[in-house]
Amino acid sequence: MLSKKQQTTKRVFDAIFAIVGLVIFLIPMLLFIIIASFSTKSFGIFSQKRVGKNAKLFMLYKIKSMRVNDSKNHITTSNDLRVTKFGKFLRKSKMDELPQLINVLLGDMSFVGPRPDVEGYADKLEGDDRIILSVKPAITGPATIKFSDEEDILAKQENPIEYNDTVLWPQKVEINKVYVKEWNLMKDIRYIFMTVGQLF
Repeated sequence: MLSKKQQTTKRVFDAIFAIVGLVIFLIPMLLFIIIASFSTKSFGIFSQKRVGKNAKLFMLYKIKSMRVNDSKNHITTSNDLRVTKFGKFLRKSKMDELPQLINVLLGDMSFVGPRPDVEGYADKLEGDDRIILSVKPAITGPATIKFSDEEDILAKQENPIEYNDTVLWPQKVEINKVYVKEWNLMKDIRYIFMTVGQLF
């Protein structure tokens, strides 16, 4: 679990770079939202309640990449027909995550850490696993990097939800536990560079 000093360091880092990111990406983000509005035939922002630090719910924002938002089905695969052509570009480039800079600035999320889950996952953790809830969910992290091709993996499964719940999710829990227990700022910076490197 992070000390108060570590939490402060992480929060200051997040706030500074969220502001820098919004200054750099505000115009592209607005442009993508407009295009997404046309391609999905609905307002181009997707919002959904996710589980945050200490299992408190918050509203996560993304640029919409699907024609229909089915909140009951939290698993999306690379062959999901609901994803628009522009949405595929957004997902591949991770540009659909840009509005989460606002989540970071608001203090709901961090740049690095566990990904924010829908209800029924992180909020159901027990015992030592709940250490994951001591940090804010994030845009990227070691588990996100390891499973960067998650949608392709799930697309090959006969039952994607079952595979996610029994294979991917337990692995993510173990990776995220190690992340929290061994946290330091330099690792966060390295994970950010690794994430950017995966995009090129």
